[in-house]
Amino acid sequence: MSLASWARRVLVVMVVAYCALVTVHAFADESYRGSTYLMAVALVDPADLDVLRRRVRSLLLPGQRELHCFKESAARRRLIVSTLAGAGARASVYSRQCHRRDQERARQGCLDRLVVDMLKAGTHRLVLDCRKERNHHDEATIRSVLGSRPQDSGLTYEHLDSAHELLLGVADTVAWCYGAGGDWRRRIAPVISELINLDRP
Repeated sequence: MSLASWARRVLVVMVVAYCALVTVHAFADESYRGSTYLMAVALVDPADLDVLRRRVRSLLLPGQRELHCFKESAARRRLIVSTLAGAGARASVYSRQCHRRDQERARQGCLDRLVVDMLKAGTHRLVLDCRKERNHHDEATIRSVLGSRPQDSGLTYEHLDSAHELLLGVADTVAWCYGAGGDWRRRIAPVISELINLDRP
């Protein structure tokens, strides 16, 4: 076997091993519009984490620590959306109809389905935007899905403030734009890879 042939075989083995180890990281945030609860989930491959974080960081204004789409001007929103789309960001959106007083129940329904989908996809890490005293609702739902041996799932999860995990800003932007409808929904469409409506069978 020639050295070149041996090197190619080694490279193939390394690529296969790398692909087997690569798992998706998920970053989830919410929005509520009219009577629709939305949970957007940004999905990022490990190799793209640092690159996408740098893109998000480049969008922050002086003194700004996080992206919150509803606080931005229309011009800034257009810049943010076009930058995320250009960076190849991708996300899924889960939705459920509910009254305002039932948002927590709708959130947990979306989260339950999300965790099931993440396990099927082999997701390594799920990060949810911190809601402080309400985090325990999420934790109960996730524990219920993972069962009695959560360590066997390979999924880790945590709540973080969006100032400490910039990629939550991607989910925030997707949720806001999709919920806003009209031109904003059209603009964010290239980022959305899947829509999951929990009101449909």
